[in-house]
Amino acid sequence: MTAAVIDETRDLLRVAREVYAGDRAAVALIDRLEVRLDEPLRLAIAGMVKAGKSTLLNALLGERIAATDTEECTRIVTWYRHSATPTITMHLADGSTTRMPIRRSGGLLAFDLGGRGADEIDWIDVGWPLDGLSSAILIDTPGIASLSTEVAARTERFLTSDDAASSADAVIYLLRHLHGADVKFLQAFRDTAAGAAQSVCAVAVLSRADEVGSGRIDSLLSARRVALRYERDGSLAALALRVIPVAGLLAEGARTLRESEFIALRELAGLDRADREALLVSADRFTRPSSATGLSESVRRDLLARFGIFGVRLATALIRAGAHTSSALSEGLVEQSGVHELQEFVRTQLHPRAAVLKARGVILQVQALLRRSPRPGAERIEACVERFTASAHTLRELELLAQARSQGLPLPPEHRSTAERLLGAEGLDARTRLGLAATATDAEVAAAASSLVDRWRVLAAAPLAPRESVAVCEAVLRSLAEILAADEVSSQVAAARPLRPAPDIHVTGGPGDGAGQGGREQGEQDQRRLRREKRLQHRALGAQRHPFR
Repeated sequence: MTAAVIDETRDLLRVAREVYAGDRAAVALIDRLEVRLDEPLRLAIAGMVKAGKSTLLNALLGERIAATDTEECTRIVTWYRHSATPTITMHLADGSTTRMPIRRSGGLLAFDLGGRGADEIDWIDVGWPLDGLSSAILIDTPGIASLSTEVAARTERFLTSDDAASSADAVIYLLRHLHGADVKFLQAFRDTAAGAAQSVCAVAVLSRADEVGSGRIDSLLSARRVALRYERDGSLAALALRVIPVAGLLAEGARTLRESEFIALRELAGLDRADREALLVSADRFTRPSSATGLSESVRRDLLARFGIFGVRLATALIRAGAHTSSALSEGLVEQSGVHELQEFVRTQLHPRAAVLKARGVILQVQALLRRSPRPGAERIEACVERFTASAHTLRELELLAQARSQGLPLPPEHRSTAERLLGAEGLDARTRLGLAATATDAEVAAAASSLVDRWRVLAAAPLAPRESVAVCEAVLRSLAEILAADEVSSQVAAARPLRPAPDIHVTGGPGDGAGQGGREQGEQDQRRLRREKRLQHRALGAQRHPFR
């Protein structure tokens, strides 16, 4: 399926290259789009100012690379991609590029802009030898709703431009509280990145989740309840596939935990309970002069900056519970931060759809080119686009999953959860869709999918089923068909299908001897018999039609 989507898109670009032969700007665009097909998924991290975008990016990478303060580089769109050796390239607004020196400051990359302002730089490309960048290009964007209209406009132009498709395939959108600007941005991204299909390729992150509970040890539980409430919010449910609470600062600190920090946290965990609780009552109290601990004020301030008061409290609790090494503490903090849940979502929901999401972005760029510069032969390109739109079932699945979250699928209640699972709500592999164990055999997958096809065909054929219900049933059947079409499953279906002997055909005469007439009469009798059997089947299945009444 993935290879077929990419091949179809390459054919589209080949046709576009022929149509725009001689147009240097158009051919250059097509060259870039061909490169895009071979790249990993482009995953942008967006959100309002101070939402914690760069901090989350560092947590995802497991290394402190992205700058997290208010310096000039945070106002520039910055790409992070895999490279065998570290490289930083500045793409200037005038179209030229220049290599930048690589140096660190306080553990973070320091971008030397050479005296240039952010308005002179289009974007920065960072190549870094990290395994986490092998499967995705992460794109750090300036905050939206910034006091600087130019800073906010950079992100909006990059992700929600009306002139061309977004340069990102999907978005991780950070929010602290649901704000009108959040909804407006996600609406614009959906309309631009998904086009007429209205599919959703964004996941929302309730960032700084530890602040929801004021840094209490149970803060993430409170944050999870808030996230669930946002998931059901009508204005957000149709724009994001999930809302996941993440304590970004904790995740970044845990992923980059130093041995000296573990020793300091272990000292705090070993304090007398009364002294420890008095010290950790608030961030202000934690950094005051105190005789209860031998840790200096500067060390405590550094711990607070790296983990937050929630992270320090949680770390001391985990150490007392048995995290006796820095690696054990790191694993425990990462597990509690919520970043694993976000990574699992990206792994199961976005990466398997990467081919279609990339192809969709490429096609929208070609459509924008057609609008800007129409050429003779454009109908050949439009025909390719129509073929892709008709076959891109993944986008239809995303659209229906968004509908399921915002208003529910137009199905009887007992069928809705099954439909969502079959459409990929819990994961895209066949066993997850079918609700089977990971150890299920290919034969079991084939049997389960075939059984469900029969069931959903009956639902789709119910005479009283509304048109909207039938459309959902047809989408579910398409998803099941793709499961059955997989090589390993289709072979099992073929093996399980009984061979029916061909009927004996006796021709005893020619057209004029009466035998042909008898054959026609026999054929008409067979047709009447089949119609009777079909009516009986409909009567027997009548009880299954009632759910749609």
